[in-house]
Amino acid sequence: MITRHFGIPVTSPGAILRREMELGTLLGLEVAEKTKHGELVSDKIIIDLIEDYVRLHGAHGFVFDGFPRTIPQAEALQGILQRHRTPLDMAIWLDVSAETISERISHRLQCQSCGFTTSEGAAAFKERAVCPYCDGPLVRRTDDDAEVLQTRLSEFNKKTQPVADLYEKEGTLRKIDGNRDRDAVFADLCRLIEQAT
Repeated sequence: MITRHFGIPVTSPGAILRREMELGTLLGLEVAEKTKHGELVSDKIIIDLIEDYVRLHGAHGFVFDGFPRTIPQAEALQGILQRHRTPLDMAIWLDVSAETISERISHRLQCQSCGFTTSEGAAAFKERAVCPYCDGPLVRRTDDDAEVLQTRLSEFNKKTQPVADLYEKEGTLRKIDGNRDRDAVFADLCRLIEQAT
C-alpha cells in the first residue's frame, strides 16, 4: 500500500528469501528448513541481501518491512547506510499484542507472487482467492501455525525488542498502535511518512 500511495519501494528480507525458496536455490532450501521450525535466518544472509538492495535502490528511498530484527542487524544496517550515504529517517514500530497477532496469523492469506497480505474473512476474497494487484494465488503461509508462532514470539522478545529500545534511545523510533483496523494503521503510517518527506 505504501508503494502505491507514495511510490516508495517496500521490501523485506522475508519477501526476498521466499523468492529464493520458490526458485529452489541452495539458499532457498536452507531457509525453508529453518522457517519451517520458526527459526530466524542468520544475520549474515540477511545483511548481505540488504546491502545488495541498498546498493541497487538506495538513491531513491525505500522502506524495509521487518528489518532489522536483531541488534547485529541494526548495527550492520547503520554501516550499510553510511557506506551508501543513505540516512535513516525513522524506524516505525507497530505495537501489536500477542493475542492480535495470533488471531491475524490464523486467518492470513498472502499472494505467492507479490506478497500482498489479506485475511480469509475479507469479503472480496471469499469466492475468488486471487490477488487484486497481480492476480497471483492467495494462500496460507506454511509457517503460519500456533507452534511456530510461539517460537517467533520468544525470538522476538529476546532479539527484536532490544532493537526498538536502541532506536528509541537514538530518537528515531515512532510507535503506532497496530491493534486497530488496517485503515487506521495505514493513516498513521502515511502521516509519519509525509512528515519525513
